[in-house]
Amino acid sequence: MEILSSRVLLRPADPAAVRRFYRDVLGLAVYREFGPRDDPGTVFFLGPGFLEVSAHGERAPAPTLWLQVRDVAAEHERLRAAGAVVVREPRREPWGLVEMWIEDPDGTRIVLVQVPEDHPLRRDTRG
Repeated sequence: MEILSSRVLLRPADPAAVRRFYRDVLGLAVYREFGPRDDPGTVFFLGPGFLEVSAHGERAPAPTLWLQVRDVAAEHERLRAAGAVVVREPRREPWGLVEMWIEDPDGTRIVLVQVPEDHPLRRDTRG
């Protein structure tokens, strides 16, 4: 599998407090924010990867791995044939990304993400 980008997802009970911890206590730099201005999801630089803290999506009691791939449908077929546990079939989300969910043998959630050609993440917004 070719991984284009990756991040660890945290869906904490108190996202604002956790965002403050990573931003103000650890001093991580912000890569981007998304969602509502009063309660944004925040993606921090974490060395060569990223850490996302968000209240958006299903509350997860443990970290989730986020792996960007070129073709989610192809990975779905390959992983299913290899015996991976598919938790959720591929689908386009309201925010425009194509996602599917699998689990490792210990139950750690892994989301495979494809950024479609027409998604804003693919456009240079610097003007």
